[in-house]
Amino acid sequence: MSGMWLALAALNGLLAVAAGAYAAHGLEAEAANWMDTGSRYQMWHALAILLALSLRRDDRPERLTTVAIVAYLLGILLFSCTLYAMALGFRGLSSLAPVGGLSFMVGWASLGLYGLRRSKA
Repeated sequence: MSGMWLALAALNGLLAVAAGAYAAHGLEAEAANWMDTGSRYQMWHALAILLALSLRRDDRPERLTTVAIVAYLLGILLFSCTLYAMALGFRGLSSLAPVGGLSFMVGWASLGLYGLRRSKA
């Protein structure tokens, strides 16, 4: 299963670079800002997925790291992809972005709880 997570992290890194490049070269100011913000959050959370993966043990993946990874992926989908859609003219989805931000926070909280549990073991 971790191979799939690694592939998804890599795919998100690739897409973040592509979105950032498109923002830098193909859009006007407001739309470029949305794409740039979405791209930065997507890249940081692709890296966070790699961090969560590096903390897992192959023999027994921890539930909290899985929660973090899923929350980061959901956040990318709901936050970054919403900003990309807005930049491309689809403004009706803007209410999904805060839910994506909340998903990112759930991921970080899960990783923090994982760290606390590990420090007590």
